[in-house]
Amino acid sequence: MSAREQYIEKAKARIDQWNAEIDKMKAQVHEAEADVKIKYQKQLDKMRAQRDDGDAKLKEVRHASDAAWDDMKSGFDKAWGDIAGAFDDARSRFK
Repeated sequence: MSAREQYIEKAKARIDQWNAEIDKMKAQVHEAEADVKIKYQKQLDKMRAQRDDGDAKLKEVRHASDAAWDDMKSGFDKAWGDIAGAFDDARSRFK
């Protein structure tokens, strides 16, 4: 497996993890009181948006040529870090 394929698999696993966390927090939203539910729903929407951004970046990497991958990797790393940070920030507000 190439380094690019390993990178893609790692990113897919992270998105799968985010999906599981979103599902878990969705259950918390359903159990919350009305005033808290609105706050949780906004955070859940942010988490979904961040996950969708991550998925879009992953699709770019999948469709890039091997030559383009080398050029894209550092930009993808930065974008992925930003997305992961924003997701973690939104998740922390559920506690």
